[in-house]
Amino acid sequence: MRELLVNLAKNENMGIVISSHNLAELDNLVNKVCIIKNGEIIETSGITEIKKETKANYKIFEVNSIEKIKSLLPGAVIINNNKFKINAVKEEVPEIVELLVNNNIPIYEVRKEEKTLEEAFFEKTGGNIIE
Repeated sequence: MRELLVNLAKNENMGIVISSHNLAELDNLVNKVCIIKNGEIIETSGITEIKKETKANYKIFEVNSIEKIKSLLPGAVIINNNKFKINAVKEEVPEIVELLVNNNIPIYEVRKEEKTLEEAFFEKTGGNIIE
């Protein structure tokens, strides 16, 4: 079904309206979102814009090992054995990279944390509460 909808939208230049509570599925399918709460539209915009709006400036770092990370960066949140995130504005990223390199910690990736559509939805609506 997803393939059919994508083909209709791209090849036939159709706009398709989908109403769903399965936000994980929509996250991979749509390019625009209309968020409705209690029967009122609270936001309509592109999915990229909705997901980029974030309360924090978390950057995710992928490194070869997180052993020294907590002692070097006390504010870091460990994600797994080779990834951590830290709240930092973009101007602080070069300093963090320099600190890691100076401590012989190879860096494989640095990226801004992006929300899922579900996280963005709950942030915009205040959760599952019906008023």
